[in-house]
Amino acid sequence: MTCNCANTKSGKSYFVGVDVGTGSVRAALVTEFGEIVKSADQTTKTWNFQPDFYEQSTEDIWNAVISCVKTVIKDVSPDTIKGIGFDATCSLACFDKNGSPLSVSPTGNNEQNIILWLDHRAVKEAEEINNLNHPVLQYVGGKISPEMETPKLLWLKRNLQKECWDKAGYFFDLPDFLTWRATGVDSRSSCSLVCKWTYEMSIDGTENWNLSYFKQIGLEDLAENNWQKIGSVVLPPGSAVGKGISQKTAEELGLLAGTPVGASMIDAHAGGLGLIGCRVTGVDPAFHTRVGLICGTSTCHMAVSKEATFTPGIWGPYKNAMIPGMWLNEGGQSATGKLIDHIIDTHPATEKIKEKIGDMHIQQYLSNILEEMSGKRNLKSVALLTKDLHVWPDFHGNRSPIADPSLKGIICGLTLAADEENLALLYLATVQALSYGTRHIIDTLKQSGYNEIKSTLICGGLSKNPIFTQSQADVCNLPTVCPNEIESVLLGAAILGACAAGHFKDMTSAIQSMGGEGQVVEPNKDVIDFHNKKYEVFLKMYDDQINYRDIMKSAQF
Repeated sequence: MTCNCANTKSGKSYFVGVDVGTGSVRAALVTEFGEIVKSADQTTKTWNFQPDFYEQSTEDIWNAVISCVKTVIKDVSPDTIKGIGFDATCSLACFDKNGSPLSVSPTGNNEQNIILWLDHRAVKEAEEINNLNHPVLQYVGGKISPEMETPKLLWLKRNLQKECWDKAGYFFDLPDFLTWRATGVDSRSSCSLVCKWTYEMSIDGTENWNLSYFKQIGLEDLAENNWQKIGSVVLPPGSAVGKGISQKTAEELGLLAGTPVGASMIDAHAGGLGLIGCRVTGVDPAFHTRVGLICGTSTCHMAVSKEATFTPGIWGPYKNAMIPGMWLNEGGQSATGKLIDHIIDTHPATEKIKEKIGDMHIQQYLSNILEEMSGKRNLKSVALLTKDLHVWPDFHGNRSPIADPSLKGIICGLTLAADEENLALLYLATVQALSYGTRHIIDTLKQSGYNEIKSTLICGGLSKNPIFTQSQADVCNLPTVCPNEIESVLLGAAILGACAAGHFKDMTSAIQSMGGEGQVVEPNKDVIDFHNKKYEVFLKMYDDQINYRDIMKSAQF
């Protein structure tokens, strides 16, 4: 476990934000002004015993939560902690009727009771559900993803009926498991249910589980006992859950029993919550003019509007899923940080680079090489180095806006080179490709009615990368805002705790008070035309991939 500390000051009100990401748990101690004064993290275990199967453990995760929270609060009095909020990946956690972990794995190991969000075991089930074309799918861009929960539930029923399905008492989205474990109260956040479980909050005012959908896909038994297994008590994010921290959890975490707990959010949505209020001079602060990029292993693209906007291939519109009174549309890329790591880690030059750079991050080293290459060629920008190198970045399928998990990655322009410069160019072309993916999402939003997008905002690890942030600004031809407090996800989780405590009059006030300030990266006008041409190539690469598939369909084998 690692800890990052700043001096804590007495006499303040603090909030704790807990973020459960793909590979670690993090916690932060946050002031009412959105300043993170102390943070800690601990890695978590993932089982990947066969392709497309990724599993985790709620016990392992909760133990990490305990360690991280105890670390960040150890220097302040428990009575200064006014609230706690949780976010997590949209992973599926399973428990038996007694509330004990129940295996979701072919291995039968009950420790493996989480299907991780990026698990793609349910691709077939997702395809079958999409072919049925139930009206509820219009709220997920017309196509459900295998990363959502109902395809995974259907997979469990078909493949582990005796071992899991018949024994199950509770299925939770991972964020809701955390509030259940913290309070002992079985409730679900509308954020998780609406975004990942097909819970209906529609334009006509309907708010319920759609029985006809569950009957159509063969999961009607989940309706038993008023939908108890998947949620009969639904709360808006930031609502107070039960009577707060239970006595058991208080003893585990070192908090006071009754400390308010906010109804949870999915990690990306918490990032959007902590990001969207960031203040920058000259950039429109209105929520509906901003697209937030929450970057990590994957990237989620968050846009909110005052009216419901149906956008093909982009999830939503989701009512009240992030900002009360607004509709959320959620685009995304299934592999971004993970893709960059993959490109670097699999290149022949990487091992020798790491041996000689010491503590320097390899992406910084590659950025330095790109600057040297650009200087030697007298180019106006490093971006121009990739004129003949193009990447289609869907190495783990396309989440948005094509919504095709079967798509594959493409690299065009390879040579026999395997040196440092070759790796640097591949790295740059990959970062640019991810930016073209963002533009593809934004263009689709604009075509569907998002006519006032004026900026992008970026949080997460890639927000620290100047090559990435400048590329996003240049490709989209929009100013890109990077918050001074880069840990927007942890900040968003803390905002949930502040809302549960009633510290602000409403969530909008909390966002504005805790959102902080940031820096803006302006587009480089010298490369706009270059990127426009490369974007044309980017779109053509998709068409070519589909053409190759069509050709091979007629092959005899």
